[in-house]
Amino acid sequence: MAQIKIFYEPSVSLLTIFWQTPRKEQICTELDDGIILIKDSRTQEPIGLELLSYHPDDLRLGQVLVDIGQIESLPALV
Repeated sequence: MAQIKIFYEPSVSLLTIFWQTPRKEQICTELDDGIILIKDSRTQEPIGLELLSYHPDDLRLGQVLVDIGQIESLPALV
């Protein structure tokens, strides 16, 4: 089962979410409106994201869609 790690730093209003282990060789790219995509620098695979200026009723989290699997690797539904 996959684990998601969520870190919230209220003093700087920063929410960080990792669905894979953080890497020493990770890179960050701002997507839009203070949403930062965190990727493995070697594979370019998304491993997490950050929301800048996050607050508990922030609507931006509902706007983020990250495809982290491949359809071929999912079991067939019958």
